[in-house]
Amino acid sequence: MTQTINYTEGLLDFIRTSPTAFHAAESIRQALLAQGFTELSEADRWDLKKGGAYFTMRHGSSLIAFRIGREVDRYGFMIAASHSDSPCFKIKEQDEIRVRDKYVQINTEGYGGMICPSWMDRPLSVAGRLLVRKKQADGSELYEQRLVDLDRDLVLIPNVAIHMNRKINEGYSYNKQVDMLPLFGDKDTPAGALRQLAAREAGADQESVLGSDLYLYNRMPASIWGSHGEFFSAARIDDLECAYTTLQGFLEGRSDRGIQVYACFDNEEVGSVTGQGAASTFFKNVLYRAAAALGMDDEDYCCMCARSFLLSCDNAHAVHPNHPEKTDQTNCAYMNEGIVIKSHAGQKYTSGGLSIALFKGICERAGVPVQYFANRSDMMGGSTLGNIAMRQVSMPAVDIGLAQLAMHSAYETAGRKDIDYMVSACREFYSSAVTLTADGQTLVVPAASK
Repeated sequence: MTQTINYTEGLLDFIRTSPTAFHAAESIRQALLAQGFTELSEADRWDLKKGGAYFTMRHGSSLIAFRIGREVDRYGFMIAASHSDSPCFKIKEQDEIRVRDKYVQINTEGYGGMICPSWMDRPLSVAGRLLVRKKQADGSELYEQRLVDLDRDLVLIPNVAIHMNRKINEGYSYNKQVDMLPLFGDKDTPAGALRQLAAREAGADQESVLGSDLYLYNRMPASIWGSHGEFFSAARIDDLECAYTTLQGFLEGRSDRGIQVYACFDNEEVGSVTGQGAASTFFKNVLYRAAAALGMDDEDYCCMCARSFLLSCDNAHAVHPNHPEKTDQTNCAYMNEGIVIKSHAGQKYTSGGLSIALFKGICERAGVPVQYFANRSDMMGGSTLGNIAMRQVSMPAVDIGLAQLAMHSAYETAGRKDIDYMVSACREFYSSAVTLTADGQTLVVPAASK
């Protein structure tokens, strides 16, 4: 696989500049604008053209981009979907707690299923968005989103000393309202100090800030390590690694057949059942409106979906070196050994025989190795955005990801080779199209066959 881009550096820079889902979506937005994509508003009518490249956002944290081929009548959507959010701690609206008039804590609540102790005894910062009211000349009011990143060692969640909790190493149940509140200041910290810092960062006065979505994030820089630099560790690898690599494949892959779609949804870590999650109407609306703007009717849209293919991209568990017994004996994945195809008999993952075969064929053409993951039959696993999105739009789909350790930790680990593997596979995927033959079989058409 030849490349001119250092994808490892690109990914780590993307993670660094994406402390929250809002920042990740904005980073993706800027990358698309730089490539000549046209931004669309969901509130306006869409005027689309064959050969055009477009994207739209919802809530400032979910984004769907698409490129329209010159030939769409017999082909469908080629879609790769990932998510922009990661487990973390969200700051509550009334954020200050005073402890014996000596300390100031920040009142938070858990977002998603994080590994609590990994957040402790390390410097954390605060990022997110503020909603700033601006009064217009005509008397109307504009509520403007402004991204903020305080980008400094600001708070810390201190552990209790072992002398005061002698059984800490024998197992401990963390109470998020008691154990996981971060320390922000001492008795001299003025009231409203955190909000004032955020408003100043946004270039606004505190009175004009009427809403916010602020989160803690891990400040520790990414690291490349191992005997020959084969591993990397960083915050938010799940799922920013897939968000970045699928985006690169989308930007580099080309086909004039069908419509190529890149989707990055928010709120996967809390179930996707939000207005901007994979279970929302966002996905269906964008695909339907793209088809309608090209003059297609409902029947045409249904035909396109039948000719489509979805990659549900969310990272997978690597075999843990200390606990190999936690994974299935044969359907298990290792870092740096290729893209992981995930399967589940109860369809927690969308993969089936047909979709696995289609994706394996794409990876073979790209020269990318694949491996397989299934949960131990006596252990329950999680689900991904693929089967949730299928409630809105049904099509052949496969769940894939890259093997990593310490999923949902504040600092995760993955393999460097796999970054390139995913970009190459997605480049080949987006250089292909799917259609149906007369006997109902699915055919993948590579761009090279045009």
